[in-house]
Amino acid sequence: MPTRRYLIQGKVQGVFFRASTQQKANEYCICGWVRNLSTGDVEVEASATEPRLEAFEAWLRRGPESARVDELSARDVDELEKPAGGFEIR
Repeated sequence: MPTRRYLIQGKVQGVFFRASTQQKANEYCICGWVRNLSTGDVEVEASATEPRLEAFEAWLRRGPESARVDELSARDVDELEKPAGGFEIR
């Protein structure tokens, strides 16, 4: 199953981005995690089928209503970095 790490930049902290991301990941049956970075960005690691990751990424590009996503970058991660199961806020 593919796993991707996303970096989301913009107005993404203090706008319920992590909680909304967890809720959306659970809707799409995605495993992984989300966390705030000290830079003001949000980092997400997600593991699921390709169609689910594509739908999730489309949502990450918008984020919750109160967020403003200026940039999203994604990269595949190797097997050793894959999340074990569930989706957590770190």
